[in-house]
Amino acid sequence: MGITGAQALIKYLEKEGVKYVFGYPGGAVLALYDALLESKLIKHVLVRQEQAAVHAASGYARATKKTGICLATSGPGATNLVTGLATAYMDSIPLVAITGQVGTDMIGTDAFQEVDITGITMPITKHNYLVKDVKDLPRIIQEAFHIASTGRPGPVLIDIPKNVSSALLEEDYPASVELRGYKPNYKGHPAQIKNLAKLIAEAQRPVIYAGGGVISSNATEELRELAERINAPVTTTLMGIGSFPEDHELSLGMLGLHGTPYANYAVTECDLLISIGVRFDDRVTGAIQKFAPQAKVTHIDIDPAEIGKNVTIDLPIVGDVALVLKDLLKRVGSQEHHTWLSQIQKWKEEHPLRYANDDQLRPQYIIEKLGELTRGNAIVTTDVGQHQMWTAQFYKFVGPRSFLSSGGLGTMGYGLPAAVGAQLAKPESLVITVTGDGSFQMNMAELGTAVEQKLPIKIILFNNSYLSLVRQLQHYHCDQRFSGVAFTGNPDFVQLAESYQNVAGLRIAKKEDVEPVLQEALSNGKLTVVECRVSEQELVYPVVLPNKGLNEMVHFPADEGGRYE
Repeated sequence: MGITGAQALIKYLEKEGVKYVFGYPGGAVLALYDALLESKLIKHVLVRQEQAAVHAASGYARATKKTGICLATSGPGATNLVTGLATAYMDSIPLVAITGQVGTDMIGTDAFQEVDITGITMPITKHNYLVKDVKDLPRIIQEAFHIASTGRPGPVLIDIPKNVSSALLEEDYPASVELRGYKPNYKGHPAQIKNLAKLIAEAQRPVIYAGGGVISSNATEELRELAERINAPVTTTLMGIGSFPEDHELSLGMLGLHGTPYANYAVTECDLLISIGVRFDDRVTGAIQKFAPQAKVTHIDIDPAEIGKNVTIDLPIVGDVALVLKDLLKRVGSQEHHTWLSQIQKWKEEHPLRYANDDQLRPQYIIEKLGELTRGNAIVTTDVGQHQMWTAQFYKFVGPRSFLSSGGLGTMGYGLPAAVGAQLAKPESLVITVTGDGSFQMNMAELGTAVEQKLPIKIILFNNSYLSLVRQLQHYHCDQRFSGVAFTGNPDFVQLAESYQNVAGLRIAKKEDVEPVLQEALSNGKLTVVECRVSEQELVYPVVLPNKGLNEMVHFPADEGGRYE
């Protein structure tokens, strides 16, 4: 006598070490939820909408490097996962998404809640499966976890028809994974690593450009050792924030569209760009023909498809970032670059990140104070918008897996459910969500999830009743004709928070409120929403406009003799 497919799924999830499943039940997954009741090792987290389930699994994965799990029923339950899967795919996050499907005899008949979820998600998953025979289930589950977490990580979807969930199974979990054609290359080519060491020895103005691949491969120590040994400044992508401590003298902060001026100048003037685990995203490069024009560009990445995709590469190295850096460090000696570092220091002094230092309540000031009060010892999730850029600029991140944000897809509504996943993964950590009123309203129902799970997340909500980053785009691209970006029906967010049991609602309306209110929020031990009333006229500086090079950025107006309103 065997066990059902549903019972086997739960048993094998336990074998993979799964502790949390983020999900939402429905008719096609009744058997899976019934089997889940019997597990003593896996806890189900009921979200308010399936998109939040995949974001929470993503937050869990980003905070831990473990594979996150989400579960949804067929039809609309499955399609509600699509945005979160695309978010995870763009940011290379290891996930396994499990969806229910109508019975195999009903597939293709337009049955109630039937949808071709494997077809829909093919371009936004690393791999996906439709399980047609329960005998394949053990192999598929094992392969899914292997594929999601090895090589370049990514989401994998398993679609399980109802009759497969209820069918009996005798097969046990395979002892090992055998996947023909899937062999990630971890070891960098020795000759190419030798060539990179030679280029580093010859460089006069090197810059290290670090991305999320450094964090994915746990290579932050190797990155720091390389930077200090060759005395090269380090700039990061949004996804690379936390890979190098931002309080380090060699840190340049973030590069690109809203990067620091000195990082943008350094990349424009460098003669060697050591790119590590990056994608050369258009928000980083600006006008591609003007990107690092004087540099030999090298690229270390686990995914060969990324090499040369957007930028011509002089020296590629395919391999795991940590392993390649370990091999590189065996070949690289100590170097000094006094003239180059003096130039960078001059840029830092002449063009620091700026905002108006006046009596008005500025979001950048709030984020700076938040960083000072936490000393970087927090996991910070964000949504997408101006608040995301200001957090990347003004909160000084000092360690990996401390900044969780949707980088590639730019998904609003990501911050709160990601914080739910991160707080469950790291219950001892302070978890903060920085959000805007537009982003927060996309998934604010997840306050209920956080309440049920008794999570003391701190939500710093910038409310200006505008979609302010879109407003900023209209400022530059539509001659300040602001269309469709004003909210006139926002709720009272403090009252909204207090409508939930044991949730604190606080408000910051003026500058002198900032420190005491933040201190109260950080120390009260409970889920807290801090609403900050800020102006919709605030803009993110610097900004690189279309078809401009990084060194042609628009600075803070006062730096160019202009007025700042």
